[in-house]
Amino acid sequence: MAMKKKKSILPKLSPQIFNLSINLSLLLSLSLLISGISPIQADLPANSASNSQNNQCPPKIVSTQKNIQNNHNNQNILSSKLSTDWDKECGKPENFYINRTEMLAKLKQAKVIYLGEIHDNKEHHRKQLEIIQELYKINPKIAIGMEMFQVPYQDYLMQYTEGTITEAQLVEKTEYKQRWGFNWELYAPILKFTQQQKLTVLALNTPSEVTMKVARQGLSKLTPSDTKYIPPIKEIRTDNVQYRQMISEVFQAHQSGGHGNSKNFENFFQAQVLWDETMADNIVNFLKVNPDYQVIVLAGEKHIIYDYGIPSRVKRRIQDNLPNLPFTQYSVLLRFPENIWESKNQGISDFVLK
Repeated sequence: MAMKKKKSILPKLSPQIFNLSINLSLLLSLSLLISGISPIQADLPANSASNSQNNQCPPKIVSTQKNIQNNHNNQNILSSKLSTDWDKECGKPENFYINRTEMLAKLKQAKVIYLGEIHDNKEHHRKQLEIIQELYKINPKIAIGMEMFQVPYQDYLMQYTEGTITEAQLVEKTEYKQRWGFNWELYAPILKFTQQQKLTVLALNTPSEVTMKVARQGLSKLTPSDTKYIPPIKEIRTDNVQYRQMISEVFQAHQSGGHGNSKNFENFFQAQVLWDETMADNIVNFLKVNPDYQVIVLAGEKHIIYDYGIPSRVKRRIQDNLPNLPFTQYSVLLRFPENIWESKNQGISDFVLK
């Protein structure tokens, strides 16, 4: 008897695959700049104008149980560094050191979780896998959304997790090396786990051809064929002043160092926002079909901090399209920024792993 094919839980996509030549240099420059690994601007930028739209408090610092039991010095440091104008509703400083179990108890309640990475940091990917594994034990109905794969290649991710193509074929068929370029072995353990557990992996990202066209010419130059795998142009919102300023500061530093090819910041910012909006749109499209699932998003940290990038755009779509869906989302930074205690950095994320 023939085996019944597993029913797809993904939104329907056209089978057409983009197969154009790619200028990897520009794509990689964009990815390096917004992921936080530019050699010019390694530290996370401060929130230059206002607090996050969704989080008015400093992030909770996640440490080991051993460290939690001996954290009096940490609490004193925290108390001294928090500014006097810090929102008193956030609670006592000592409440901002928690253990991993407490973090997981919060994360398990979320509909979407963002794990903000630096793309070439092996330790970040190890932490991502650990969190995915721990959340899977709590609730196996999880999907992994990945910035690293582009929407037209979704079918190949499904084929891989179902075991019908090999890892080598996945890399080849998704054009991973051409379209992402970071060492595959950084992500391979995560993908192997998704295959072992038959988890859904979501290709979240905009096709490279479209991103690069916007970075060079702007959104107004997109043709109907260019918009096949992105949200409607009217949904691509570039009106967040704080986000614009943050990306501008990084862009200017990048340009002064002779990196990148787009000399028009407006086009570059539109490409950044297009990236965010496309990923947000794909996350919400999945939840429309699978409202009982939890989505764990792996993306560069600058797509996540202060909720400016993906999180605010997911929230907007949830409010517009799924107003009755119980919705909570949390962001996790996988490194400890030096400027985290500045009052302007309230809301940089919900949790920081130490």
